Amino acid sequence: MNQPLPPGVPARQAALRLLDAVLRRGETIEQASGRTLASIRADNDRALARAIAAEVLRHLPDLDALINSATQRALPDDAKARFALRIALAQMLALGTPGHAAIATVLPLVDGGPRKLVHGVFGTLSRRGVTLPDPPALPAATAERWAAQWGDDVVAAAARAMATPPPLDLTLKGEDGPEGLELLAGHRRLPRGTAIPDLPGYDEGAWWVQDIAASIPARLLGPGEGNAVDACAAPGGKTMQLAAAGWAVTAIDLVESRLARLHANLERTGLSADTVVGDATSWRPAAPVDAVLIDAPCSATGIFRRHPDVIHRVHPALIEQMADLQRHLLAHAAGWLKKGGRMVYATCSLERAEGEEQVAAFLSANRDFAIDPVRQDELPPGIAPASEGWVRILPGALEEQGGCDGFFIARFVRAG
Repeated sequence: MNQPLPPGVPARQAALRLLDAVLRRGETIEQASGRTLASIRADNDRALARAIAAEVLRHLPDLDALINSATQRALPDDAKARFALRIALAQMLALGTPGHAAIATVLPLVDGGPRKLVHGVFGTLSRRGVTLPDPPALPAATAERWAAQWGDDVVAAAARAMATPPPLDLTLKGEDGPEGLELLAGHRRLPRGTAIPDLPGYDEGAWWVQDIAASIPARLLGPGEGNAVDACAAPGGKTMQLAAAGWAVTAIDLVESRLARLHANLERTGLSADTVVGDATSWRPAAPVDAVLIDAPCSATGIFRRHPDVIHRVHPALIEQMADLQRHLLAHAAGWLKKGGRMVYATCSLERAEGEEQVAAFLSANRDFAIDPVRQDELPPGIAPASEGWVRILPGALEEQGGCDGFFIARFVRAG
């Protein structure tokens, strides 16, 4: 009969499985969490497993450099001993776990000779008094790709942004909300770690969690009394924004379980929308609509502060795959719009292929559409529209106020 694992070890074992899913199979932490954390009953243990995995991913190049400095022969990237050392070091150096507890809870993850190796390498690094650099290093491939597109200053800003998990942003249903920094009307920013259910207005559905950058696309459609379609709508932040602004919203998403979360959010806030389980690249409305919001599936490289897995699993082939999907979605959704109607296209991506290049190709193929330039008074101070009329939000934006996600947003108008 298998002996139960010592206290604390199941959370570390789950963290190892999460990291394996991200680094070896290319899954997101969200995708892997349901399966990986299912056997862990305690909420705090599940949260610890995710926190350990996130800190390993946030500091991975630096952790590996430390490990390599203490081994005569480099460990393979996928060796369990390397994973165990990453977990132990991340606990000690990033999460403040005492060294003896950090190593004791990972040694059961390895057997035989590797256990002695892990213990020896960890001991060597502990005695050296090693620390993690601040800011952390980005993976070389990511840094090179972003430097080629945006320059070294943006790469440096991204590294600084990676160093600390972001603050908590709320979008308000009305005018009232918790006390906090207001970067735009209807927005509040609170310190990270704020207990969300304890905030005033939570039970009443007076607000929802949404990064300030992610709230801009729906804002750019403004208040409305007509019909709007929110393509790829779940988990529902933008759908709720449109409904709160007066639009009659049809929300589409391919995955029924994701729409269940949207339904829960609508119920909590007392807002309404028609929901459709369907593929936005083939679905059509019964009649042309006044507004379309496309928050397109993308590489999500712009949300690396909250989801550090993206900078390790996203590669050029995946970016091109997502760009191809975006091209089809944008071309198809354009046909939903009335003459004179407006369409917003957005991605939480830092890749030109998923932003500027998409717009150029779309306008070339659709002569009845033009850019509807975004005005500065529609954006928070510190974020400016590009000369072309669209919005490109890069690392470094709002840095003094706590930063924001990376985004590309363009607003189109169809000729009347």
